[in-house]
Amino acid sequence: MTLTKSKYYFEALDYFPFNLSECMDALNYALSYEPEDADSLCLMGRVYSEELKDYETAKKYFDEAMQSNIGNVNTPKYYIECLLNNEDYKEAEKLIAFALELKGIDKSEILNCLSLLHERNFEYKQALGTLKEAKKFAYNRAALEILEDREKLVKGKTVRTRTVKKAD
Repeated sequence: MTLTKSKYYFEALDYFPFNLSECMDALNYALSYEPEDADSLCLMGRVYSEELKDYETAKKYFDEAMQSNIGNVNTPKYYIECLLNNEDYKEAEKLIAFALELKGIDKSEILNCLSLLHERNFEYKQALGTLKEAKKFAYNRAALEILEDREKLVKGKTVRTRTVKKAD
């Protein structure tokens, strides 16, 4: 990571997502200095995925970021979210399995993505089990609150059936 590239990458990160024009300018500068920088490619993927909803273009940037630095712990979470939004569930499942093996990755975030995958497949019991597992890896209050909120949401979706006794 060169000093000039770092300057532009951090500017882009600072502008994201509130000033996309400046963010894109800074990202393009960063990538012109180092075209294979995984962090810059990941941020470009986030712009296309989160802001422009152009998941196919985003996937290309995320793929490039992964190829550039397979051990980058920043890319998988955002790539998984993009895949889930694009309903590429099989790809997301494979990337989740890979990401959980990466040293230094935030496992609570990746397990949260896995619970979302289960939820999107209407597997609420598995989603709740995964959230329980994710809580073990949540090491700050904010992360734990996110997981607890997701747990409440999933519990609210589970169908509860009660048998009603008829009076004779």
